Amino acid sequence: MQIQDLPYSDPGVPDARSGPRFLWWLWRNQLGGQLKALAWGLLHFVGVSALPFCVGLAVQAVIDRSGTRLALTGGLMLVCGTAIAVGDTFLHRSAVTNWITAAARLQQLLARRAALLGSALTRRVAAGEVVAVSTGDVEKIGWFVEAVSRFTAAALTVVIVCVGLVVYQPALGVVVAVGLPVVALAVLPLLPRATRRADEQRAKAGRATELASDTVAGLRVLRGIGGEELFLDRYRHASQEVRHAAVRSARMWSLISAVQVLLPGLLLIAVVWHGIHLARQGRITVGELVTVYSAVMILNYPLRHFEEIAMAYSFSRPSATRAARVLSLERSTAPLRTDKDGDGDRYGNQNSASTEPEPEPEAGAEAEAGVPAGDLYDPETGLLAPAGRFTAVVCGDPDAAGTLAERLGGHPSEPDRSVLLGGVPLDGLPLSTARTAVLVQDKDPVLLSGTLRELLDVPASGAVRAADALAAARCEDVLDALVQGSLDAADPMDARITERGRSLSGGQRQRLALARSLITDPEVLVLDEPTSAVDSHTEARIADGLRRLRSGRTTVAFTSSPLLLDRADRVVLVRAGEVVAVGTHRELVDSEPRYRAVVTRETDEELAATREEPAGTDARPAGSGEGVLMELEEMEESA
Repeated sequence: MQIQDLPYSDPGVPDARSGPRFLWWLWRNQLGGQLKALAWGLLHFVGVSALPFCVGLAVQAVIDRSGTRLALTGGLMLVCGTAIAVGDTFLHRSAVTNWITAAARLQQLLARRAALLGSALTRRVAAGEVVAVSTGDVEKIGWFVEAVSRFTAAALTVVIVCVGLVVYQPALGVVVAVGLPVVALAVLPLLPRATRRADEQRAKAGRATELASDTVAGLRVLRGIGGEELFLDRYRHASQEVRHAAVRSARMWSLISAVQVLLPGLLLIAVVWHGIHLARQGRITVGELVTVYSAVMILNYPLRHFEEIAMAYSFSRPSATRAARVLSLERSTAPLRTDKDGDGDRYGNQNSASTEPEPEPEAGAEAEAGVPAGDLYDPETGLLAPAGRFTAVVCGDPDAAGTLAERLGGHPSEPDRSVLLGGVPLDGLPLSTARTAVLVQDKDPVLLSGTLRELLDVPASGAVRAADALAAARCEDVLDALVQGSLDAADPMDARITERGRSLSGGQRQRLALARSLITDPEVLVLDEPTSAVDSHTEARIADGLRRLRSGRTTVAFTSSPLLLDRADRVVLVRAGEVVAVGTHRELVDSEPRYRAVVTRETDEELAATREEPAGTDARPAGSGEGVLMELEEMEESA
C-alpha cells in the first residue's frame, strides 16, 4: 500500500480485544511495508556500522605504508557511503509510508465505527475520548507501527556488529558483546514508571480535551447564563494538571535518555582502557583498536532506537487501548423472538399493555433493492406508525423522545427487541439498507461547512427537488440571509455556510436540516422536535409543507406543538415507555387529561380541578379541551 493508493477499499476487521493486540494487528496488516523498511534499515545501519572497519583498515594501511590497501579501503568507504545514503533515503520513505498508512487505516476504521454507531457512540464513550482517539492517538499509534521495523533493523545491526567484532578481534569483541546488551537493557527497570507517568499524562490530557470540547459545544448556553468564567477556571485547572503530569513524565524520559548516554560512554571508556593495555602488550594493532573504538562510537546511533521504541510503545499503548475500546463497540442488536408457545405476541412483546393494535406483517413487503416497506412498529413501547401516514408522538420527556427516535432508526441504546418495518427486524438489516429505509433527524442537527449546494447533495431517491424541499421547510429568509452574507454568490445554492451554520439562527439551521432530510426522501422519516426553534406562523406553514411533500410516505414527528399535532393523521401519547393513548389531536385534547397536560402545559392543580369537576357543569378551566381547541383555532387564524 502506497500513500497515493489511500483510502483503503477495505481497512479490514480489527482485533480490538486489547491495545497490544490491536497494535499487532496493524503491524501484521502492513507486513509488506514493514519488510521494505526493515531491508532499507539494515542497508543503512550496516553501512553506518561498517565505516569503523573501513577507518581501522585505512589507519593500518597508513601505518604499514600500503597504498594498495589504502585505495581498496577508500573504495570500500565509497560503497558504504552510497549504502548509507540510499538506505537512509528509502528507509525514511518507507517509514513515513508505514506511519501514514497505519494512521489512515485507523482513521477509516474509526469513521466506519462512528457511522455504524451513530449518536449512540457519544453515549458509550466520552466525546473528548473520541476526539483524542481520532486526532493525537492516531499519530502515536502510527509512530509505533513504523518504529518497529526501524528498531528491528537497529537490533539486528547491533547483533551483526557484535558478532563481527568477536570474529575480528576477540579480546575486545567479547567486552563489547557483553557490555552492549547491558547498555541496551539497562533502561528496562525504568520503563514501567515512565509508562505509568505517560498514562497519567494521557488521562489528564483526555479529560482536558473533553472539558474543552464540551465547553465549546455549549458556549452559547454558557454565555446565556454567564458561566464562561467558571468553565474557564476549570479548564485552567485541568490544563495545569496536564502540564505538571507532562513535566513529571519528561523527567523520567530525561533520566532514561541520560542512562542511554552514560552507559555507552562508560562502555567506551572500558574498551579504550582495555584496548590500550592490549596494544602496549602487542596483542592488537593500532588499526584494530581504532576499529573497535569507532564501532562502539557508531553503535550509539542504532542504540538510540531502543529508547525510541520504548517511548513509542509507552505512548501508543494507552492510545491503542482507547482506539480498541471504541472499535470494539457494536450495534445493539438482538434476534427477534417468535411466539411459539402463545405466551406473547408475534413480535416478542410479552404481556404488552399497549393500546396500539398490532400491525399485520405484509407478505412481500420488501421494496426494491432489499429495502423493506410497510408499517413501522416498536414492540418495546407498542408504538405503531402506519405506512404512508403522518404520525405524531407526544412523550413529554425530551430525553425519552430522543431515545425512542433513535430506536426507530435502528440505534437502540442497549440490546433489545428490534423495531420492525413491514414485519422485518430493522436492527438485523445491513446498515446501509436500514438507513435507506429510515432516516432520523435529531433535535440538534449538524450542518457541515460548505456551499448550500454541497449541504443538500445527499443520497436521495431523486423524487424530491431541492427547491421543493426548501419551500416546504420555509427557507426563503434563510436563502436571503445566505446571499447577503456571501460577497460573490448571486445564486443561494452557491452561498457558503460556516462551520455548524454558526452564522445562522437556531430556527434557520433547523429549517435547513429539515430541507436536507426531505430531499433524502426515505421510506420512513423520523423527526425529533423539527420546529422547536421557529415561530408559530412559520411552524404552521412548515406543517402544511411537510404534510404535502411527504404525502404517501411514512412520517413520524416527536413534538408537543399543537400546530404540528393538529396536522398529523394520528397522534400517539407515550408515557413511562408505553403507548397509553392513540387518536387525533382534537380527540385527545378533549378526552385525555395526561395528553392535555403535556400539550397545553396544564399545571397539576388545573389537572386535578378538571378531574374533580362535577358532572353536568358547563364551566371548564381555561386549560380544558374546549379551551385548547379555541386557542388552537385562534393560532391557526393568526398563522
